[in-house]
Amino acid sequence: MNKFHKVARQLVSLSLLVAATGAIAAEVPAGTVVDKSNIDAVKNDTFDGHTIASLLTDKVEWQIRNWNLKLTLDHAKPIPVEPRLVEATKAYSNQVKFDSKTKEVTGYVAGVPFPDIQASDPDAGFKIMWNFYYAPREGDVVYNDSFILGVNGSSGLETKQAWIYQRYYFKNRLLDKQPVVGDGSVAAKTFLLAQYPEDIKGIGTFTVRSDSAKFEDTWAYLKSARRARRLSGGAWMDPIGGSDILGDDNNVFNARPSWYKNFKVVGKRWILAVSDGRKDNRVASKSGTVDEFPTVDLKNAPYWNPVEKWQPREVYVIEATPPDEHPYSKRVMYVDVDTFRPWYSENYDKKGEFWKFTMSQMRSGVSDGGQKVLIYTGFGVIDFKARHASIVPIMGRSDPVGITEDHWSLSNLEQLAK
Repeated sequence: MNKFHKVARQLVSLSLLVAATGAIAAEVPAGTVVDKSNIDAVKNDTFDGHTIASLLTDKVEWQIRNWNLKLTLDHAKPIPVEPRLVEATKAYSNQVKFDSKTKEVTGYVAGVPFPDIQASDPDAGFKIMWNFYYAPREGDVVYNDSFILGVNGSSGLETKQAWIYQRYYFKNRLLDKQPVVGDGSVAAKTFLLAQYPEDIKGIGTFTVRSDSAKFEDTWAYLKSARRARRLSGGAWMDPIGGSDILGDDNNVFNARPSWYKNFKVVGKRWILAVSDGRKDNRVASKSGTVDEFPTVDLKNAPYWNPVEKWQPREVYVIEATPPDEHPYSKRVMYVDVDTFRPWYSENYDKKGEFWKFTMSQMRSGVSDGGQKVLIYTGFGVIDFKARHASIVPIMGRSDPVGITEDHWSLSNLEQLAK
């Protein structure tokens, strides 16, 4: 009897513990949707071995609870590595030098410039961002079509603009016989050009990014005026086309790292990110309806949330300090440990208050030229203070055959704008 009573007491104690702390944690299956109705019930459960709570950043959980964000869980998938990137890293990374005073890099040719970053390195944050800057894994040439959807958090879709985004990288060229085009002074050239609607068609920019600390040279072309004008060196921080997106928000981070005052590695953790984005992110036959963009929840308030599957990814948490003239006072970025791609960023205003959330969605793929790349499928900036967002479904393409550096010039931008 004593043994029986002892077991009974243990069972009662266990039941009281479960009642006090919630149900015993379980591994939830792929396809589970985490939303405001069940977040408290599943937070202690696990997915791919991680508790749901540990996969949610504070601001993502806040969006689930307050902004109707729903996360459909999907198993993590490895992101294939391009063998030519690995070989280039082995061949050239030893000659890369980092100046701890200027935060500048010299000697870069191709590959990942800093493949072995030590946690104790005081410049680890800068080196992580340099890895993304030089080796973003999106191909030698980027040739994207995209739409910028202006979304009001109370009333839904307000505007739809079509844009082309084309970038030519002059370094880290993995498909060419030589990894550098020209004398090494240019890092990239970029076109950004409006296609629709008619009142903005032909508005575009041509940007030359030198491989130096100087600001980019940017020209804006206005079709109506039939002329281009040079913009100030701070154009990289300006809004794009009247949207919620800053030039620096593009790809979550779009600056030369040395332009920032600091990058502090806060730590490493796991998050949920859209790393296997849907290819069918636009249905042209449903143009003009809320079903045209199936990866955006345009039917339910606040009308900007993604309709995607989210996978666990390990990231560096980096606290970035922009220059004083930047609209943001601080950014907290979640940068992939394996690819150095930032998944999202929490952006703070000059008062130190949370202001905007920037997020990218992508998938693994093979470029037209045959290299393994990461292709953007979506991107967005949510301005929570204005209750407004700019959501960008992207039809990504890399390394189109026959496109050379001659394509990127001011005269060609003018031709494209016609």
